[in-house]
Amino acid sequence: MTPSRLLAAHRAADIEPFHVMDVLARAQALEAAGRRVVHMEIGEPDFTAPESVVEAGVRALRDGRTAYTATLGLGALREAIAGHYRQCFGKRVSPERVAVSAGASGGLLLTVALYVNPGDELLVPDPGYPGYRHLVRAFEGVPRPLPLSPASSFQPTLEAVRAAWTPRTKGLMLGSPSNPTSTIADPAELERIARFVAERGGVLIADEIYQGLVYGAAPASALDLPGEVVLVNSFSKYFCMTGWRLGWVVLPQERVRDFEKLAQHFFICAPSAAQHAALQAFTPATLALLEARRAQFERRRDFLVPALQRAGLAVPCAPRGAFYAYADCSAFGGDAHRFALELLEAEGVAATPGLDFGSNDTARYVRFAFTRPQPELEEAAARIARFCAAR
Repeated sequence: MTPSRLLAAHRAADIEPFHVMDVLARAQALEAAGRRVVHMEIGEPDFTAPESVVEAGVRALRDGRTAYTATLGLGALREAIAGHYRQCFGKRVSPERVAVSAGASGGLLLTVALYVNPGDELLVPDPGYPGYRHLVRAFEGVPRPLPLSPASSFQPTLEAVRAAWTPRTKGLMLGSPSNPTSTIADPAELERIARFVAERGGVLIADEIYQGLVYGAAPASALDLPGEVVLVNSFSKYFCMTGWRLGWVVLPQERVRDFEKLAQHFFICAPSAAQHAALQAFTPATLALLEARRAQFERRRDFLVPALQRAGLAVPCAPRGAFYAYADCSAFGGDAHRFALELLEAEGVAATPGLDFGSNDTARYVRFAFTRPQPELEEAAARIARFCAAR
């Protein structure tokens, strides 16, 4: 008897791969052959974790503090995160509302699991971080793209949210500062959106993973917006702890227990040594170092964006946060995937094609991450200019 063929769940087939992986695979092959590649495709800081954080992590490992913690995280860390909101934003939040998660990805996954039933729609920005739509799909929800344009700085407007909202819509997910555009939501517009969502009994999920990386303005938070609001944040970007896999979620008080039950079964807890290490992330000395690094990112932005524009790549919205330049390559054919691969082949500069971030006019955009030291950015800018001049 021939056994029946076992098929994977449909959701696995519906999850799209990253187009940037084509770029990364080729970049690695070029490096293996001896070529020098400037990596501007990777969305993580080139800085490592602050030394004080590393030392605290080492101490935790040596002292054997590697057992499971409470599912919602170390009490001291939850208190430190709550204190961070009070110190940096003048906003009071109870530590009981803070849940430590296995990275922002784990926090987003649990948040989607908390709110999305099969068939529920969740509005997701397009262009936007691809994980949003795939997490919604993984829980049998329907990610409904919310088209964004340079006219609104690639951020949602009340008009756009109202036009996209249907009886099946459960809420809105957004990023500010955003990936890939590095733009920031207008506070007044965001409050209007939050009131609209609240009036319809929906949830606003605010991804604030790049919160500390803001230029020309003070960081902001959606913490006090009206209605059902969930904040997702991380130690990865501003705190330079990507591989430590540590984030946090700020929940409405009445949702904490349900979130905790999901987390107990999905993750048990976030990495314990990373939690002990992160207690050092909020000390004055560590924050001063991180602010100096933020200033370096700002200087890199101020160099790279004009360089891209001189090369003929339009940057319709100046990066106001995060560390990406979302550049329009339509003057060079408008096929961002081909542009990225040819730029890599000809000049050894790796960038992310916009198709990874949705379908709303993304084929004409390329994302450049300014997460390399200044000399490498200067080298990359010269290579990009040479490549564009030859086309």
